[in-house]
Amino acid sequence: MTSMSRARVARRIAAGAAYGGGGIGLAGAAAVGLLLAEARWARRHVENGASARVPQADGVYGAGYAAPGEAPLRLVLLGDSTAAGQGVHRASQTPGALLASGLAAVAERPVLLRNVSLPGAQSDDLDRQVALVVGSAEQVPDICVIIVGANDVTHRMPPTRSVRHLSSAVRRLRTTGAEVVVGTCPDLGTIEPVGQPLRWLARRASRQLAAAQTIGTVEQGGRTVSLGDLLGPEFEANPRELFGPDHYHPSAEGYATAAMAVLPTLCAALGLWPSEEERPDVSRREGFLPVARAAAEAAAEPGTEVTAAMPTGPRGPWALLKRRRRRLPQTA
Repeated sequence: MTSMSRARVARRIAAGAAYGGGGIGLAGAAAVGLLLAEARWARRHVENGASARVPQADGVYGAGYAAPGEAPLRLVLLGDSTAAGQGVHRASQTPGALLASGLAAVAERPVLLRNVSLPGAQSDDLDRQVALVVGSAEQVPDICVIIVGANDVTHRMPPTRSVRHLSSAVRRLRTTGAEVVVGTCPDLGTIEPVGQPLRWLARRASRQLAAAQTIGTVEQGGRTVSLGDLLGPEFEANPRELFGPDHYHPSAEGYATAAMAVLPTLCAALGLWPSEEERPDVSRREGFLPVARAAAEAAAEPGTEVTAAMPTGPRGPWALLKRRRRRLPQTA
């Protein structure tokens, strides 16, 4: 599928989400019927190796940066098992801890982490999670990270419904004044137990949903980072290293790879990244594009950021597509 075709599909899904449609599927019913047996086998294989325990990582990071009278930055994670950090054994290995530590190092300020994500959650659980976040005026976060979508694909939630829930969550969080960064649906075509043709369909469905998530998020004032194959060609090349024991959730190295790609966008959203990085770099193929086209290109290239850039024009909303350098302090 070409970039333009992906853009058209993503635009249709996002429009359906905005206007109440729900009939756009990610795979034909006949194909789904033929693949049910393989899907059930793959799910059993994954679940047999999974551990339900998720390390508790909530707390303050970078306490050494504390200054009298200065409150810590508040970081909240929402979403599914990838946001929670399922698959690792230590709190320090979870994406929340990695992002909080890195953000504290860049900002030179303590970061208070709260994680309300739920393993197994689909996008329709975001309403409950957001309610936990916005319930107290004293606890309004500075920035929120949402990682969701994989379970929507595996449970065949209509993508329009999936994007509708995500867009609503981004809108509610932005209304509180929080910045929002969404890690879009990972590429499920890299999961080891999944064979062909299910692998191809999973990749196609994941990318379609990721692109539509980007459109919905940007239109509500958030930013996205494409997780793709969890942010690096090494993920497919070295699955034994970057997948966890269940061959589905990332390992500690996989989460670190993802966090290294998301952190620059967190810093940029909070105004902590160098100002010269905010200008598009033509040599890195960055620039202003119609949001649907930017979303389609980002879905095909892990680590790509998309953020709103211009008012709506004749071709719809515009966005800035960036491929940020991962220039992080060693202490991160």
